[in-house]
Amino acid sequence: MEAARRDPSQFDALYRRYLAQVYSFAYYELGDHHAAEDATERTFLSALANIHRFEERARPADGEGASTFRVWLFRIARNAIANQRRTVRRRPTAPIEAAAIVADPLDVEGDAVRREEGSAAWLAVGRQPTDRRRALILRFVDEMSTAEIAGVMGRSEGAIRVLIHRALRSVGRDLRGRSR
Repeated sequence: MEAARRDPSQFDALYRRYLAQVYSFAYYELGDHHAAEDATERTFLSALANIHRFEERARPADGEGASTFRVWLFRIARNAIANQRRTVRRRPTAPIEAAAIVADPLDVEGDAVRREEGSAAWLAVGRQPTDRRRALILRFVDEMSTAEIAGVMGRSEGAIRVLIHRALRSVGRDLRGRSR
C-alpha cells in the first residue's frame, strides 16, 4: 500500500490481489460481464487516482497484515456500480446477444436440472431488497467478514448479521415455495 502511494507503478500488486474479488462483486450486482468489467475498471482507476486519500484504519488488535484497503476499495466499487445502474436507467440499451439466442444442442438432462436449480437460487437472491442482496453477495460470493461488509455498506456488524439472516430465510422460503 505504501509503495503504491509513493510510486503508482507499484499499484499493480494491489490490482492483481483484488481484481477477481472486485469483478465478482460487480458481476453479481450487475448481472452482466461487460458491465462488471466496466465497473471494475472504473473502481481501480478511481482507487489509483485517489490512493493519496486512503487512510489505514486497521488496529494492531486486528492482526498482522490487517488492512482496511479492501473495504475502501469495495466502497469505491459500490459507488461505481451505483453509477453504472443510474446510467443504465437513464439510457437503456438492449444487448446484441439477445438477437442470437440459440439452444445448446449438447445440453443433457442433468445439466438442465442443475442450471435450473442454480438459476432459481440466483433469481431468489435477485428478488431480495438491494441491501439484503448486496450483503449476501459480499458474504458468500466475495467471502467477506461481517466487519468488512459493515465497512463497505456503512452499517454496524449487528445490522449486517440481521440482513444476512433475514435474506437467507427469505431465499429459503422462496425456494421451498417454488418446489411445491
